[in-house]
Amino acid sequence: MKELLIIGIGAGNPEYITIQAVKALNRVDVIFLMDKGADKFKLNELRRDICERYIEHSDYRIVEALNPERRREAADYLHAVGDLNTQKQQTFERLIAEELAEGECGAFLVWGDPSLYDSTIRIVDAIIKDGRHDIAFEVIPGITSVQALTARHRVPLNNIGHSVEITTGRRVAQGLTGDAESVVVMLDAHDSWQTLMDQDLDIYWGAYLGTPDETLIAGKLNEVADEIQRVRSAARQRHGWIMDTYLLKRRE
Repeated sequence: MKELLIIGIGAGNPEYITIQAVKALNRVDVIFLMDKGADKFKLNELRRDICERYIEHSDYRIVEALNPERRREAADYLHAVGDLNTQKQQTFERLIAEELAEGECGAFLVWGDPSLYDSTIRIVDAIIKDGRHDIAFEVIPGITSVQALTARHRVPLNNIGHSVEITTGRRVAQGLTGDAESVVVMLDAHDSWQTLMDQDLDIYWGAYLGTPDETLIAGKLNEVADEIQRVRSAARQRHGWIMDTYLLKRRE
């Protein structure tokens, strides 16, 4: 049997990694890294840094593979994501077949936590259900960008006695339809907070959380929205990519 670990590595700071994750890393024979291109080399640079910091032996090896890209122009978002995950599954299966021997332990290092807007668990589960590989797998949780964001802004996630919603920019653009007093927005490629300017909301925004490039802005949405848009646009142009998260809160 082959063993796979899906390890959450936190939201950008090597010190966000948990003791459980460090112990898991020291069981690993092979680290699988998915290459997302030159613009996002820092994502795997951090993963390598974590391995060098915390793995106490030199017997592990790192194997990189090109990460498939989602068709951004596709009209059907869910279908495009499904196609992407199918391509990822094929890549994962090839890596498991060619790079992981029987009795060895391999690991995928997932940004943040594997349960939140990441498909690694789904893909590995699909591989097992297809029955072509005899695999056991384990999931090790990590600190999410949601936790990092609220910690860096020194703000609680929820209002007392009220619920929290975690959603995407795509859904925010359609309007806030729930009754949550606090809404965390991830995967917002189009500045969707601009659709909410008529509402009495505070925003806590953060990009590249936990990294040397970290940027934080907070305030009343209608007062800081232009600043966030300007800073976000400049950061994306400078780095070639951006990873940001924000919390919207109705005033108590």
